[in-house]
Amino acid sequence: MAEKKKEGMTSVIAALSANVLVAISKLIGFLLSGSTAMMNESIHSIVDCGNQLLLIVGDKKASRQVSSKHPFGEARAKYFYSTIVAMMLFFGGGALGIMEAIEKLTSPSHEIENVVIVIAILIFGMLVEGSSLRVAFKEIKALNQENLPLFQFLKESRHSEILIIFAEDSCAVIGLVLALLGTILSYLTGNAVYDAISGLLIGIMLCLAALFLAKEFYSLIIGESATEKDLAIIKASFVGPELDHLIDLKTIHLSATDLLVTAKIELNTNYIADASKIINQIELKIRNSLPQYRIFIYIETDTYQENYKS
Repeated sequence: MAEKKKEGMTSVIAALSANVLVAISKLIGFLLSGSTAMMNESIHSIVDCGNQLLLIVGDKKASRQVSSKHPFGEARAKYFYSTIVAMMLFFGGGALGIMEAIEKLTSPSHEIENVVIVIAILIFGMLVEGSSLRVAFKEIKALNQENLPLFQFLKESRHSEILIIFAEDSCAVIGLVLALLGTILSYLTGNAVYDAISGLLIGIMLCLAALFLAKEFYSLIIGESATEKDLAIIKASFVGPELDHLIDLKTIHLSATDLLVTAKIELNTNYIADASKIINQIELKIRNSLPQYRIFIYIETDTYQENYKS
């Protein structure tokens, strides 16, 4: 289970390594050129470095064991830190970049110097960020056991860290392409407005990505149920001659790999004396059917009512 809990973190380490290299190169490029797009890309990469460090901190806190204060552990720490990362991406990357780009658009003295160096740094950044994105794709492929379409998997995944890294790396690659186009157009036309426009587009893209992430993390923090596939597996564990009715069933993800299952059942009158044994068997079925999760299970017996409301 410890290995399962680390799923998604390989891409975080890869992204951190990539962003440190790219941030340094972009910052040098900005200082040499004065390019707005390069400045926005520098801010983006520096913010991303901080984001990956936050994800590592969140992963460490999420690994804390069950305690009297936190009876289900602290697995949701990942969701909390992921939400902070989304806000940093919005304000530290997108909003700041937009403000700087607007300032450059209204500044007639805006010029780009050492264009060849800027282009070389942007291409280097695309190669490094592309490598990081490939790592994210590999992790997504490993986690996407149902072979869902990419966007559907990202929306349904309970792995907040892989969602962030994919969004960051995708934005990084697209942002570098935009910055490269802006730089080339500004160089060919002698008009630096293209550079400022590319910086503006990068900032808007980061804000949109952050809003998407915030929406997804809100849902995860509130608590999402098991996936439809997992829910069907859990329900199948309640099928047998000893059960008359599955009165109620509720599930909630405490993290990507921690699941809470509560159920209310009505036993066949011939099996009431064996209630505890039957409940233990059901719990064992659920755990054996979903070995990838640490599952907290609470089952109680009751009498079925036609109009039952939980």
